[in-house]
Amino acid sequence: MITLAVDCMGGDHGPGVILPACREFLDKHPDASLLLVGLPASLQAFRHPRALVVAATEVISMDDTVEVALRRKKDSSMRVAINQVKDAQAQAAVSAGNTGALMAIARYVLKTVEGIDRPAIATQLPNAQGGATTVLDLGANVDCSAEHLLQFAVMGSALVSVLKNDDNPSVGLLNIGEEVIKGSEVIKKAGELLRSASNSGDLNFYGNVEGDDIFRGTVDIVVCDGFVGNVALKTSEGLALMIVNFLKQEFSRNIATRLAAIVAYPVLKALKSRMDHRRYNGAALLGLRGLVFKSHGSADAFAFEQALSRAYDASRNKLLDRVQARIAHAAPVFAGSDPASSSDGVAPRPPTSDLPPR
Repeated sequence: MITLAVDCMGGDHGPGVILPACREFLDKHPDASLLLVGLPASLQAFRHPRALVVAATEVISMDDTVEVALRRKKDSSMRVAINQVKDAQAQAAVSAGNTGALMAIARYVLKTVEGIDRPAIATQLPNAQGGATTVLDLGANVDCSAEHLLQFAVMGSALVSVLKNDDNPSVGLLNIGEEVIKGSEVIKKAGELLRSASNSGDLNFYGNVEGDDIFRGTVDIVVCDGFVGNVALKTSEGLALMIVNFLKQEFSRNIATRLAAIVAYPVLKALKSRMDHRRYNGAALLGLRGLVFKSHGSADAFAFEQALSRAYDASRNKLLDRVQARIAHAAPVFAGSDPASSSDGVAPRPPTSDLPPR
């Protein structure tokens, strides 16, 4: 039995969307159970033999700062859900809540895996091959060193090995060109580290890739810093919405275009499904000593169910064990790099404390 802890109060819609998604998920996964975490009054109407309500007295809003989430709301639904993972009551936690708060609380409660400096957020974007490209980081780390990008590549490889049942997924380093001489000093150094890891058998490094390679499906995994990754994610969601709206407008102009729409409907339906970002909802927070998945804050019931399914698959296929095994195997490569110093020649900032200053 796979047990997931669900923050039922997070996101833009809260229990109104999350509870229907939970029911649909349970109906499709007879070997799964859920711990529904939230305000009891909001959850008491939900009944299912494989669902148990876990009470929390506080809710983290989308506007709460990290300090408020960590220091002042210690009994929030988000924190109680993550505590279920820490206490081995659940294999994974899922939340649609405040991303910054989720990352901070998860890191504080669960800690990072040995050998990993910073957790990363990884998700999938649809590609032209009919599948999806895994991209990380998507916003957890705006400033990254070359060593951090190497760690992301190792963790991303573990994730994709679970998603695609492929022990040797290909990794690309996002850059402004394919040539090794291009990019910032950080990117050049990261390329050297990734090639070294590839030579030692820790990675299957393809080389530098460009932005369009994400959607071409050139590689299984694309590694970048959180600033670039978040921009790519939001751009892809906006592009998909623009295309769908454009088709709706064009095919409603007159009788001729409406008839064309009827003929092309199966193709258009397939295109809409392929580009529907809801199908890829559920980003993994990698590098923690426990599994945590982030749903989009505006997710509807279908999208949130997808996030639950990703957490379920990761738990069933022992993603955490695979991440730790790959990190342990790559330890000599990590040691060969210099994580204590920045690769761009700038002195590194001191490590961030688990708790913000008072």
